[in-house]
Amino acid sequence: MLMKKLPPVQSVLFLVSRRASQLSRQRYDVIVVGGGHAGTEAAAAAARIGAETLLVTQKIQTIGALSCNPSLGGVGKGHLVREVDALDGLCGRAGDWAGINFSVLNRSKGPAVWGPRAQLDRQRYREFIQIQLFYLQAELLSTPRLTLLEGSVEELLVSDPNPAEPGRHRVTGIRLANSSQLISASSVVLTTGTFLSGSLFVGRTASPGGRMGDAPFMNTHTRCKPEEQLPCYLTYTTPGVERVVRESLHLNCHIQQDAKGPRYCPSIESRVLRFPGRSHQVWLEPEGLTSDLLYPQGLSMTMPPDVQLRLIREIPPLHRVEIHTPGYGVQYDYVCPTQLSPALQVKNTQGLFLAGQINGTTGYEEAAAQDHQQGPLLDGSQTTTPNEESYIGVLVDDLVSRGVTEPYRMFTSRAEFRTSLRPDNADLRLTMKGFELGCVSAVRHHEAVRVNCSLQNAIAALQALTMSSTSWRKKLLGISMSENKNQTLSGMDLLQYKDVSFEMLASVFPECLSPYMEFSQRLKIEAVYKPHYDQNKSEIKRIQREENMSLPQDVDYFTLPVSLSQEVREILDRFRPTTLGAATRLEGMTPAAIANLFKYVNLIRRQESTMSGKQMDHEEEGGEEPCKRNASLPQ
Repeated sequence: MLMKKLPPVQSVLFLVSRRASQLSRQRYDVIVVGGGHAGTEAAAAAARIGAETLLVTQKIQTIGALSCNPSLGGVGKGHLVREVDALDGLCGRAGDWAGINFSVLNRSKGPAVWGPRAQLDRQRYREFIQIQLFYLQAELLSTPRLTLLEGSVEELLVSDPNPAEPGRHRVTGIRLANSSQLISASSVVLTTGTFLSGSLFVGRTASPGGRMGDAPFMNTHTRCKPEEQLPCYLTYTTPGVERVVRESLHLNCHIQQDAKGPRYCPSIESRVLRFPGRSHQVWLEPEGLTSDLLYPQGLSMTMPPDVQLRLIREIPPLHRVEIHTPGYGVQYDYVCPTQLSPALQVKNTQGLFLAGQINGTTGYEEAAAQDHQQGPLLDGSQTTTPNEESYIGVLVDDLVSRGVTEPYRMFTSRAEFRTSLRPDNADLRLTMKGFELGCVSAVRHHEAVRVNCSLQNAIAALQALTMSSTSWRKKLLGISMSENKNQTLSGMDLLQYKDVSFEMLASVFPECLSPYMEFSQRLKIEAVYKPHYDQNKSEIKRIQREENMSLPQDVDYFTLPVSLSQEVREILDRFRPTTLGAATRLEGMTPAAIANLFKYVNLIRRQESTMSGKQMDHEEEGGEEPCKRNASLPQ
């Protein structure tokens, strides 16, 4: 549980704020540049590991600020938050503290693709992040590990590389803007977000900037009780919205530069232009328990403020609305992530790491996750999470191996092993590894070990309960089990049936199963997904063996009778890969798309092989008889 009372934020800011002249030392193990989601997670993780860490940010007051929609999680993104939390990161606990509405997206589908999501109170979230950084500093005052510095970085200091490591340079520290002061470090992590040559667009006006207005323990429950949560409301755009968009296109320099816009976070202008005549969803989401502001999710825009007001008032529930802060577009530089190692270190510069939107990603969750893939440890070791073990690994593998052409957003379809990479088992996958690295507390590690042992014991108990299907039907009356089959099944096998719950089994065998009631849902999920995971693993190995499988070059991918998204069809049509392996390396291709493409091509090959075999049989019979036989077949 969290502390019942947090100290006033202003007093915390006073204590942690530092000027360059006040620094207690001029050398650190790790310097983190940027105080957004990526920067705060990187600084906190480095401090937990034991590194002497300096976090440099332009404004101490904006640490933990939610510059866009005040929400956390969702489909794919929720997986990342759970994984960051399993590694003792900050954003998950901050979400529990600041959440005012909690939901699970994709609930109608399987647990592997559920998307835990929290709508947040902006002020509470910022306060929590700032105070957690203060605690990391205050708890270690005898040997300070984390220092916060308000300022800007003007220059990276580099020297000759270590000849024993790859790279042409070695980062040695930073120089602050408007200062000749040099601060040395073994590693530097750049998390500049949208501030790298950032420009803000509102209407036909562009100004420099990256954001409008700028240059302790695990939780067992959320702070906001269910009955105190604030509702979110769904409404839709009207023809009036489309009319305002079309009438103001000449006033919108951002949309004139790029009418398409980002695929996964499109403005209302680009949505109207791409899908004319449609009605689009708008979620009205509260910004805080004490705020009267609503965030209109689905109405990001870059037109002039007066036109934005006209547009919003075309939506029925918003006829009398006022705008507190106008929408804006941001354009910024990023580094092509193929220049990075899997630890997100710049390949030609030793000790220089990049994380967050500087790598071409979008969203708080993707930024926060990247800082748990890096290895700026005291001993210089590199630590990465493979893509078969986490969504963090999937994210980084996609970035460094494929690069980006538009802001990268996490989706569950990007994971090859999504049946095993679920929100419910992030602790089992990552917490023990995080503890070995030193970034996970003993409290969290102890809980993860307890959960893992309990689950393994429960699974063993379920597997030991074996009976014939006839006996199971007598024990569990009313279950949908075929009476024609008589086979030996374990309790784990029974849990795969939709209408069988762990609670039902525990009521029949209380002596061996009742101790594990707290894990009933997790055990049900494990049982349901085990055969799918085994099949998925076998399928992936087969695809890897068939990497050289030829793909037809004359196929029309837009009409191909295969389950492929429009985006994937566009990619395949544009690049026309010659082999299955070439298709897997295309940016935007998902494992699910590759699997479906493989099945289709494999089916066509079998059909062609079968037809070829029939023709050969006919030829061996000789004469014209095969033709006569075929001619008599109905058309």
